[in-house]
Order: sequence, then structure tokens, then C-alpha cells
Amino acid sequence: MSALPVIRRRRAPRGSGDRLRDEILDAATELLLESGDVKATSIRSVAQRVGVTPPSLYLHFVDKDALLDAVCARYFEKLNDQMQQATVGKSSTLEVARAQGLAYVRFATKTPELYRIAMMGESRPGGVVDAAVNNAAVVHFRDTVELLMAEGVFPVGDPAAVALEFWAAAHGVAALLVAKPYVPVGDAEDFADRVLRAVCLGQITLGMTGTEVSPQQVLDWFAARKGGAS
Repeated sequence: MSALPVIRRRRAPRGSGDRLRDEILDAATELLLESGDVKATSIRSVAQRVGVTPPSLYLHFVDKDALLDAVCARYFEKLNDQMQQATVGKSSTLEVARAQGLAYVRFATKTPELYRIAMMGESRPGGVVDAAVNNAAVVHFRDTVELLMAEGVFPVGDPAAVALEFWAAAHGVAALLVAKPYVPVGDAEDFADRVLRAVCLGQITLGMTGTEVSPQQVLDWFAARKGGAS
């Protein structure tokens, strides 16, 4: 295999390190989106795209894993803005919860290659990607759940635990659509909406029946009230 040509750059002026770092992240992101394959994106190919030598990249990222982590972290920073924008003008906190979940799924399916790398590959616990995901998604879900509990819509409990249920539902839908796009779910948005509504309705139901009941007890509870109303 012939060597990749390197486009030489002029020596960067002092203080331009942040700009070069952004260029490296842009190039790595472009290569990942073009190939959809982590293995096809190497330090060498990123350096060639930017027009620098590989040692120049190592001044900013100790290895390929660190570079990919930075790409994924920056990717999820954009989710924070989209989840905030999705809630503008919503008439109730329940509508906010629904909008946040749908925004998460849309974000994932818009750039499935990056979502797959960030959320469906090997990860290092406690790294920059986990921090970015927490700030971009989990915090929003938790804040909304806290409001729903305060409003009496959801049963009072651990908002972080319920937020994880929302995240699990949104991520589950996103992962299915990304990994198995051929699965016949129908309209992706409608499918995501049904799953997220099921989580909301489950919490609302537990608020009425108690949190320690079984599905059969919930069914009996509704049947008894239906019979009493007739």
C-alpha cells in the first residue's frame, strides 16, 4: 500500500493551538461520518486530512482513543442545545418530557455513525464522553422528572432513577433504529413517541396505585374502578 501524501502546513503562529485542535476534531468527525467505521479512521488519516504530521496530533491527543473520546464529547455537547430548543413553547411538563425524549432519538438517528461510536461501542467509565452525555441528556431528564414529582404527576421518589428510565427508553429506541434500521417499526417518530408515552403512563399509573404493585394488581385496580363507575 502506498503511503498517504501529507499536505504540509505552514508553521502555526503562537496561540493557534486551540484552532488546530478544532481542525483535528472536524477532520476526525468528517472521516467517521464518511466511513462509518472507527477502524478506518486513524491518526495518520486524520493528520493527512488536516495537513499536518501525526506527531502534531499527539501534541493534542495522547492516542486515537483520546481523539475519539473528544469527538464524541463534542458531539454530545450539541445535544444539550437541541434538547433545550425542543422544549420551547411546550404547554406542560409532560409535553416537555416527551419533547426531550424525541429530541434525543432524532439527534441519534440524524448522525447514526457518531451515535454508534459514542454510545454503542467500548467505553471508558468516567471519561469525557460520560460527562458530556450526563450534561447533555441525563441532567435534562432528571430536572424534568423532579418537576413532574413536584407537580404530583409522578410519584415522589428518586428522580435520578426515573430519569434513567427515560434515558433507557430513548437510548433503546435510538440504538434499535441505528443498529437495525431495517426492523419494521413503521414511522420512527411515532414508534419513539409510543415508547416514551408508555414510560410516562407507567409513572402516572404508579402515582395512582402505589409503586410496589404488580402489573396484575394495576389491572385489577383499574377493573375495580371501571366496575364501580358503571
